Amino acid sequence: MGLLVDGAWQDRWYDTEKTGGRFERQASQFRNWITADGSAGSTGDGGFKAEGGRYHLYVSYACPWAHRTLIARQVKGLDDIVSVDVVHPVMGKDGWTFAADFDGATGDRVNQTQRLYEVYLLADPKFTGRVTVPTLWDRQTRQIVNNESSEILRMFNSAFDDAGASGPDLYPDTLREKIDDVNARVYDTVNNGVYKAGFATSQRAYEEAFRELFATLDWLDDRLSHQRYAVANSTPTEADWRLFTTLVRFDAVYFGHFKCNWREIRNYPALSGYLRDLYQHMGVAHTVHFDHIKTHYYASHQMINPTRIVPVGPEFDLDAPHDRATLS
Repeated sequence: MGLLVDGAWQDRWYDTEKTGGRFERQASQFRNWITADGSAGSTGDGGFKAEGGRYHLYVSYACPWAHRTLIARQVKGLDDIVSVDVVHPVMGKDGWTFAADFDGATGDRVNQTQRLYEVYLLADPKFTGRVTVPTLWDRQTRQIVNNESSEILRMFNSAFDDAGASGPDLYPDTLREKIDDVNARVYDTVNNGVYKAGFATSQRAYEEAFRELFATLDWLDDRLSHQRYAVANSTPTEADWRLFTTLVRFDAVYFGHFKCNWREIRNYPALSGYLRDLYQHMGVAHTVHFDHIKTHYYASHQMINPTRIVPVGPEFDLDAPHDRATLS
């Protein structure tokens, strides 16, 4: 993964020497919000009104951060309101590209660019920072609205309610404090925790992340043995979908590729059933593309997998029955 420096692309990996071998994720930099009336959100500037056909989402099927926004788009019925393009799963010296020679990759059908960083340069010719997915683009102003997945998820949940969105509220008022608490632990030790283990360049940093990851997975398995979802019993909230995108990749990628090999999710009685429950929910299965997921991780990270061989396994059945409804 490279970055732009004053508008010039550089193929440069994260510098872990300065952090004692620890992987530290850079904060997203485009932080405007789409709102129902176009007023400013909690960060950034105003002027981005929720309108059908105006906004376009750039994603990778491989990326868990992009995946959470795809799920929100699916469960909130935004398919005909926010359009999507999908990058090629292999991220090489040019970062994310729009090569269309992989099943499911679409090319850039809005701006006709070849590389995602070129979209960033359309928004800011002197941009400095990482070029990431998801990226939410405004056709009208030709700007990047936002590239922070958690904020895009929140926008999709509520901003388009008067523009034709439907589906359950993923962040209800009465549960927000509990959702925020679960999100905070899961983000640090699970969502980002697998990366902190996988991209660590010192034994100490790796083992710290490893222990925190499995402490949280153990905590989640116990929590989910008593309730159907991470926060509520009746319906999934954003806390579930933020967790799901890591869990669904775990056995196929993080267990081996990122050395998170204490247990697989299939070894957790509650977590494994919970994963199947969410996978079978409201068309979510259509957002999961294991060919993109495995190809991206095993073929893109040469420092971890220099042969770029993509494993065939593992075998698991996410369509298998579960008894999670009995906990509702």
